[in-house]
Amino acid sequence: MIQIDNVSFSYDLGKTNVLRNISLDIPEKKVTSFIGPSGCGKSTLLRCLNRMNDLVETSRVTTGEIRIMDKNINAKDVDAIELRKNIGMVFQKYNPFPKSIYDNVAYGLRIQGIKKKDILDAAVEKALRGAALWDEVKDRLKDSALGLSGGQQQRLCIARTTAVQPKIILMDEPCSALDPIATAKVEELITELRNDYTIVIVTHSMQQASRISDKTAFFYLGELIEYADTDTIFQNPAQKQTEDYISGRFG
Repeated sequence: MIQIDNVSFSYDLGKTNVLRNISLDIPEKKVTSFIGPSGCGKSTLLRCLNRMNDLVETSRVTTGEIRIMDKNINAKDVDAIELRKNIGMVFQKYNPFPKSIYDNVAYGLRIQGIKKKDILDAAVEKALRGAALWDEVKDRLKDSALGLSGGQQQRLCIARTTAVQPKIILMDEPCSALDPIATAKVEELITELRNDYTIVIVTHSMQQASRISDKTAFFYLGELIEYADTDTIFQNPAQKQTEDYISGRFG
């Protein structure tokens, strides 16, 4: 689904690479976790996958290629806005719009030109059910989304993302602002979503990576140290740096 081939990336017009020679293939309809200490490049790589880094004027992919569904996403004929229709993103801090619960989920569909109420109603219900939120909010869809709890707001943001039916969902530390109970609900949701979506998640929690991901990539100082099945990374890592990190010797 996603092929990253020898990618280096810079925020300062190529003077300093914050990612260096990254290569990995991310499988379809699996959960892939990026782990590593702060500043190791994992969130930067995640934002390369939907070209969010384009918003930083001096940023550049200095070498290599990223292919999604066999298309070079940095090719001149690729429109970043069109690309993002297939690549949803859930951020660290839940960010519902100051609108109703219904309007939050319907927002992306309306932007795509869908206006028929019956189609919107069905899509909103499907997305909220998929986010394990429908039973909690079905009687207050017209209420402000800002009145939901933090965990509910994050699940609403996931519903907003899935409503437009992307192929890939990127998650940048989606549980870091949540309590353990809300985190457990989001993790359960991620496990269910992988039946329909390719998911890439950045997490500081190694326990979370071990619980929910099929593949895990360990980054350190802008380099990919090791990438393998999650069980292998946590039980039998090939690199000493990986072993030291997951055992708590550094990071």
